[in-house]
Amino acid sequence: MKNNKTEKTNVMRVLDGKKCAYESHFYEPDATLSGEEIAGILGEEPEKVFKTLVTQGKTGQYYVFCVPVREELDLKKAAKAAGEKSISMIRQKELLPLTGYVHGGCSPVGMKKQFPTFLHETAKDQEKIFVSAGKVGCQIELSPEDLVKIVRCEYADVV
Repeated sequence: MKNNKTEKTNVMRVLDGKKCAYESHFYEPDATLSGEEIAGILGEEPEKVFKTLVTQGKTGQYYVFCVPVREELDLKKAAKAAGEKSISMIRQKELLPLTGYVHGGCSPVGMKKQFPTFLHETAKDQEKIFVSAGKVGCQIELSPEDLVKIVRCEYADVV
């Protein structure tokens, strides 16, 4: 794993623009890696590494959920947090046109449009967490409080 500050992603540019402290972590891009495998490459506990999931509510509104890589999004809890009757995952082919990110490189930071976003409440227990930096093979490490401020998300029990 290398830490290369010269290779900037859109996520990093957004964080730089908001004067937010973060650390970037690069590794060999491989979209087949699981979140737990990425945590291992980073040398971190899976509880600190979060995946970004995009959903759509029954009303048609889109929602973003960040949950630890070892966990699965509970769609009933997610719907309750969002105030929806039900929520479903979007199809993978919808991800790029909707967010600007590919599967395996989706970040809650810097999407084409800001959607209501929820960060799993266990993030509060971590000093730093990892989320995708907007491309496969790159993660950013930042405080959960900074992520909440920048993305204007809220904590919720969604797993």
